[in-house]
Amino acid sequence: MSTFIRGATVLAMGGPNGSTPFLGDVHVEGDRIKAIGADLPVPEGATVVDGSGKLVMPGLVNAHLHSGEALFKSRYDNLPLELWMLYAYPILGAKALSERMIYLRSMVVAIESLKTGVTCLTDDIFEAPRQSLAQLGAAVSAYDDAGIRATVSGHVMDRDFLDSIPFSREHVSAELQAEVAKLTPPTTDEYLAFAKEAYAQFHGRSGRIRFMLAPSAPQRCTPELMQAVNALALEWQVPFHTHIVETKVQGVTGPAMYGKSLMRYMADLGLMHAGTTIAHSIWVSEDDIGLMGEAGVSVVHNTISNQKLGAGVAPVRQLLSAGVNVALGSDGISTNDTPRMFDVMHACGLIHKVTTPDYTQWLSSAEVLHACTLAGARSALIGHETGSLEAGKKADLLVINLDTVCFTPRHDILNHLVYSENGSSIEKVMVNGEIVVENGQLTKIDEKALLAELRSLMPAFNDYHSGVEAANRAFAPAFDAIHRRCNQVDLGIHRLVGTSDMWPA
Repeated sequence: MSTFIRGATVLAMGGPNGSTPFLGDVHVEGDRIKAIGADLPVPEGATVVDGSGKLVMPGLVNAHLHSGEALFKSRYDNLPLELWMLYAYPILGAKALSERMIYLRSMVVAIESLKTGVTCLTDDIFEAPRQSLAQLGAAVSAYDDAGIRATVSGHVMDRDFLDSIPFSREHVSAELQAEVAKLTPPTTDEYLAFAKEAYAQFHGRSGRIRFMLAPSAPQRCTPELMQAVNALALEWQVPFHTHIVETKVQGVTGPAMYGKSLMRYMADLGLMHAGTTIAHSIWVSEDDIGLMGEAGVSVVHNTISNQKLGAGVAPVRQLLSAGVNVALGSDGISTNDTPRMFDVMHACGLIHKVTTPDYTQWLSSAEVLHACTLAGARSALIGHETGSLEAGKKADLLVINLDTVCFTPRHDILNHLVYSENGSSIEKVMVNGEIVVENGQLTKIDEKALLAELRSLMPAFNDYHSGVEAANRAFAPAFDAIHRRCNQVDLGIHRLVGTSDMWPA
């Protein structure tokens, strides 16, 4: 199939024009961009799309999300991470979800993502009490059916959860500790066997689906597991995707458990390299940032999620200056409540302006757009395939109407995209050369029927989950005490927008 978009405003985010819009044509042949430039010859037999009054740009990349939280959209508020996790990632009482529920849950993410311009996402999928291949396959099938490009994981932790939280043994009752001790996380060999089978079954499906390796966090995984997983990630050339120092509690965790920062701990284990993607990286020191830049890691900046959980503001300018590849993510659909990346770009463009009066250090719209396109693709190790509009790359693109109120009056297009657009001006979404959204409608699935089916199942799920929440509420007083205690520690790092990072004495 051949598509020729003629006479559009093109924002390539790569190639010779970079982030400078230009008037030109885009020729798509099969699943790839055949040519891009001004006054290209119209190929015989191509479907011609009039690009006048349109913007053609790369699809947005959501570099970090947890689709499992889609069932908790707008369920929680005013909880810091460690207390919120008691309910969204319960320690006790969780039972395996059916494959159909996981399929529908994943569809919620795919539908909203595609309709708002996300063509590529990285989904770090956690299932309680542990993930099966059939469960992962249900998520893969949803993304495959919807037509989105996705990198999916088997999220894993192999340590007792209480041993990943500083001071928990002092604050959690012996009775609750005994209940947690009954849980059996997967062994290293079990997870490696799972990962190899998942890679064999799902990696490369439809030219859009990839598998990655996702040890949850250094304090939640043994060195043996992380190093074995890292070896596989390097062999397969897939991301080693993890979470490091999202909250101040986690900033305290490294020194309390290992006598060093978690980033230094990772580096000493040989786990920091260009294939490493780190979600968050808020409570990092100058030494940490130097290690990250030297290793060439990617960081996913989850701007909205970090604000909702009160986690703090990542030092993005310092990370960029050190040479870290900074991408953008929505994070989970419970700590953001939507996978819309136009929202994330808007928040990212704004939040860093209140961290310093030095306006020369604020992020430009071009930098924000780069983080949400090419940098996101690079974090998934597919920057050579997508993230920008260049000849030879996959045809993952948006056609946006410039005659909408979001672009009226029209000034700087990049500023309009970051600060004015919300996804409502999108006319077409193309993934892998196929139009998957046309005038607000998904072309490959029946959105209305799928959402209706999920709504019909939610009352029973909510009844079950309310019981799970009640069981895990027993941990809340202890975790509240840990949160307060850690936030009384002076780390010498300022990551909250306010007068102090310290809990009042």
